[in-house]
Amino acid sequence: MYGNTAYNIYAHNNVGIESPGKLITMLYEGVLRFNAQAKKAIKDKDIEKKVYWTNRSMAIITELISVLDMKQGAISEYLGGLYAYEIQLLGAASIENNTDKIDEVSNVFKGLSEAWRETTNVAN
Repeated sequence: MYGNTAYNIYAHNNVGIESPGKLITMLYEGVLRFNAQAKKAIKDKDIEKKVYWTNRSMAIITELISVLDMKQGAISEYLGGLYAYEIQLLGAASIENNTDKIDEVSNVFKGLSEAWRETTNVAN
């Protein structure tokens, strides 16, 4: 449910994406943007926006899980578990109004984004 939504949003807004590698970069960046919005909503005590932005971030992570190539072995299994954990953290952050947990997820995705760019030579 969430995965198709995330992909459709990015595909619709970025018809000219030149590669699947660029799409992954954009998905990582989306998580970071949506997490920042969710964090702001928590600070503003805006429950509706908090839920909206947290759900958007979780939708992207769900999409990332759905596109993992499990034939790649241990790395895909690791990323699948990591992504699932990040979804759990976002859910807890939303329930608890905990911006530290959102920061933890954002830090993971910053690291993933940097590593992805380095290994795939995707431009910023």
